[in-house]
Amino acid sequence: MTSKTDLPLKTIYSHGTVGLPMAVYGYPLAIWIPPHYAGTLGLDIATVGLILMFARFTDVVTDPIIGELSDRWRTPIGRRKPWLLIGVPVMILGCFQLYSPSGEVGILYLLLWLTVFFLGATMIMLPHRAWGAEMSTDYHQRSRITAAREFYYLTGLLFAAMVPMVIEIMNDGGVGVGEVFGKMWTDAMGAFTGDIMNATPTDRSALTGPVLTALAWSIAFLLPAAAMVCLIFVKEPEKQITEARVPLKEGIAAILRNGPMKRILLIVLLVHFGESFRNGVSWFFISDIVGIPTIGAAYFFYFVAGLAAIPFWLALGRRIGKHKAFMSTLLTVAAVSTANFFLDFGDYLPFFLLFIVKGFCFGGLHYLPIAMLADVVDVDSARTGGKRAGAYFSIFGFSEKIAIAVGTGSSLFLIGTLGYDASAGVGGSTELGVLALRLVYCFGPVVFYGLALKLIWNYPLTPVRHQQLRERIARRDARLAEKMA
Repeated sequence: MTSKTDLPLKTIYSHGTVGLPMAVYGYPLAIWIPPHYAGTLGLDIATVGLILMFARFTDVVTDPIIGELSDRWRTPIGRRKPWLLIGVPVMILGCFQLYSPSGEVGILYLLLWLTVFFLGATMIMLPHRAWGAEMSTDYHQRSRITAAREFYYLTGLLFAAMVPMVIEIMNDGGVGVGEVFGKMWTDAMGAFTGDIMNATPTDRSALTGPVLTALAWSIAFLLPAAAMVCLIFVKEPEKQITEARVPLKEGIAAILRNGPMKRILLIVLLVHFGESFRNGVSWFFISDIVGIPTIGAAYFFYFVAGLAAIPFWLALGRRIGKHKAFMSTLLTVAAVSTANFFLDFGDYLPFFLLFIVKGFCFGGLHYLPIAMLADVVDVDSARTGGKRAGAYFSIFGFSEKIAIAVGTGSSLFLIGTLGYDASAGVGGSTELGVLALRLVYCFGPVVFYGLALKLIWNYPLTPVRHQQLRERIARRDARLAEKMA
């Protein structure tokens, strides 16, 4: 296992590169796929929500298999690296079919290509996260590894937000290619000066298709490039002679006995459910309730704030502990979500200010739980002697993805069932449907964050406790090494 003294920044940031294209894939899935299939292609919004849920349940099979195989499958290039090579083409195929559909598009089409798309994402993300957890045993250096990946992730989200922003500008008559960046600055500043109120909203039927196609091509270029950087410049930790082989049945039993692991899973389920419950309807709230004419500008600022905040959350985690920093993030986001309920159509400046605060918290919401899980793996290693980060991250990833899928799907299903019309907007929806959209976006996250906060409050795996675990593992490894000498 690599120690904190011999892990250069080059290695940390080369490993994190994969986070960039994986962010580009996640952004349209949460924000642009629902309005495209429900609003532009004409599928029922409640049905789209159900399909997003059902497709994710294939991970019940794929996640445990890939997690276990990536722990046990040893090849000349390592345990984790082969999955990058396999997952990249699968991911790109699913991405093009899902983002740029052709021919007759119906329920089965969406379900099939979502499944392929999710399979490719699992092949890449799960072993990559486990690889990151194995790169260092140090509590704070693991935070830096996760923060580096989050830096790339937020950079990818920033890039992904620029794509619709550019397309919105290009669709605005009279704007040439050379004027795009100047218009981007004007639109961005218009959010604070009020000039954005004069912008002409782009019709969603003319926007979602080009945006998704452009994002598909972006992933096709960025994903292989990032995977190659990671494969070339990052070595997998060498196999330890003291590593124990834990039988699968015994390993699963050990995971179930791991108290911090069960707590992390519950926290992740609640937080990601709350986030995705809101994210699934965010396009409709921003466009139809507040009336923001340039969705791209809104998310561009959101991710700029998230990127700038990474050093803050990293420093706060070092100062007060990761779980307390995470709790601070949830409290801030809950306050922002509540404030959004009081916004009306045309409240552009208040919305942008609140949105930037929420964006500032984005990095903490995503990287702190992953950094906490890397420490949880050491509880298992101390008890069993095994190195099974892949199994842990497969369970964590599955919980995360199911929470996102169910949260997104249930929010879309709820507002659709209660009368919100994705094609017609507020004018063609029932009053109950519009109220449901407001309540889901503003108070959905608050409820689930509140439940998670109780679990985080007395989280047991503090920095002091983690150091004791590492010392215990080191003593055991030294004893076993002496016996084998």
